[in-house]
Amino acid sequence: MGRDFGEEGRQPQCKDSVAQIHVDEDSELREPNVFLQQGAAATQGTLSEHHTQSSSASLVTLLQAARNPGSSDTFSFMVDETIMNPIVYITGRSISFTLTSPTGESEQSTNSKGSLIITSQLVGNFQTLQLDKQVGLWTMNMVSTNPYTLKVIGQSPFDFLFDFVEASRGPFPGYDALDTRPRAGVNGSLLVSLTGSDSATVTEVALVESSGSGEIKGVVESQGSGNFLVLVDRIPSEEFVVRVKGNNGPTVFIRQSSTNFRASNLTITADSSSILEPGTPFSVPFSVMSHEIEGNISIRATNNRGFDLASPTSLFLEAGNRANDTVTLSAPLNTPSGTDVTLTIEAEAPGGQDTNYVVMRFSVFNTVTDFAPPVCTLLSLQYNCSDSCSSLMWELSVQVTDGEGGSGVDSVTLRQGNGTLNTSLAAGNEKITLVSYNASCCSPNVELVVVDKVGNVDICFYANSLSTKVTQGSLCLIVVVLGQIMKAAII
Repeated sequence: MGRDFGEEGRQPQCKDSVAQIHVDEDSELREPNVFLQQGAAATQGTLSEHHTQSSSASLVTLLQAARNPGSSDTFSFMVDETIMNPIVYITGRSISFTLTSPTGESEQSTNSKGSLIITSQLVGNFQTLQLDKQVGLWTMNMVSTNPYTLKVIGQSPFDFLFDFVEASRGPFPGYDALDTRPRAGVNGSLLVSLTGSDSATVTEVALVESSGSGEIKGVVESQGSGNFLVLVDRIPSEEFVVRVKGNNGPTVFIRQSSTNFRASNLTITADSSSILEPGTPFSVPFSVMSHEIEGNISIRATNNRGFDLASPTSLFLEAGNRANDTVTLSAPLNTPSGTDVTLTIEAEAPGGQDTNYVVMRFSVFNTVTDFAPPVCTLLSLQYNCSDSCSSLMWELSVQVTDGEGGSGVDSVTLRQGNGTLNTSLAAGNEKITLVSYNASCCSPNVELVVVDKVGNVDICFYANSLSTKVTQGSLCLIVVVLGQIMKAAII
C-alpha cells in the first residue's frame, strides 16, 4: 500500500542547529564536506552567541558547499521576500571572498562591516557574516588553497520536506519511502512536499554535489496537495544536497536540504512478516548485493527494545552476486500486544569505504491460548498452635503450576497474611514454582495471589488448622450431610 507522506518520517531539515563547533585552539578544518562538524577556536561565551543566532525553529538553508582541497569558486544564493536575518557561515583558514548583492554592490573579506555586512565575527577558523536583507540573487566568490565550507541560512516560514521513494509493492498504487540509503549510479525518485504555503509550486529539483559543481536535475511531476514527485536518471556517487526551486505567487524561492546525503554502492534488503509473537523466535531474512564491492561485509543488527537477537557478524560478497543470511529476533513472553519494535541491519564494506542499512518496523501480537489460571497444590502444612500463639509458628509449602500448554507462572504474592513468603523455581523444571510460607500462629490465615504470564489470576487460601480450611470439596460434603439429616427428620 502506498505510504501517506505526512511530515512524520520525512528527511529532517535540522531546524534546531546549524553547526557544532569544536573548541580547540589548534583546530584545523575537519571533514569539510560535513556541515554538522565545523572546526573553530572559541570561548564558551562567544559560542553561545553564535548558537543563539542559529537556534530558531524557522531556520532554512539557502546554500551549502565545501571544497577540499580549496579552490577559487563562485557560489550563488537567493534571498526571497520571506527570508529574515540572512547569515553566512564560513569555515577555513586564509580565505578571501567577495560578496556581491542583487544590486551589484560588492564587499571584500577585508571589510568587517559595511552596507552589505551588518556584523562580522571571526573566531578561530569560523567566521559569521550577518547580511543586510536585499531580495534577489547574491553571489559569493571564494578564494583559498585550504579546505573550506560555506553555508547560508535564514529565517522563513517556508521550506520543504522530502523522501527518497520507490513504487509501492503493495496492492494499491503509490510510493513508499525508502528505509535505506538510495543506490548510487542508478535512477531514483524523491517525493518533495512544501511547507508554509498552500499555493507554492516546485519548478526544479536538483541533486547538487557538496564538494563540486556537478548537479543532476530531475523531472518534476505535481501530485497535488503540495506534493511533487521528482524523477532523476542517476543518484550521485558523491555526497550531495537536495536543491528545490519554485514559485510562491510572484516570489521565486530556492532552498537546500540542511544536511548532506550520500548514496551507497551496497544494496541491503530484508523481508519478513510484520507481526512478532512473544516467546517465538522471529526470523528476518536479508540480503546484501553490490556490483562493485566484494569481500567480507561487516553486519550489525540492533533493535530499539533491547530484545534478544542473533545475527551474523560478516558475510562474504562477490561483486554482482547476492549474499543472504538471517537475523533472529525474540520478544519476551510478557511483551504487551501492540508494542512496536524497530530493527536496523547495517552492512559495511571492507575498510569502511561504504555503508548502508535497512530499517524494519514490527508490531508485537500476543496470541492468547491460555485462559486458565495457575493451580496451587499443597505439599505440606506444619503447625503446632495453641491458645498461646505469640511464641509459636506454622509453615506450609505449595507448588504452583500453570498447566500443560500454559504461559507459565509470572508471580506469587500475598493478599492476606503477616508471615514470610519465599518463591523459587523447581530444580530442572522452570514451569513449577515452589512457595514456602511461615508465620506466627497469631496470624492463622494466608491468601496467595497467583498470576500467569498472560494475566490469568487465582487466589489460594490456607489456614494453620485443617479444621478451619474451607475448600470446595469439604463444602460439598457439609451440604450432603445436612441434606441427609434434614431428610431423616422429615421421615
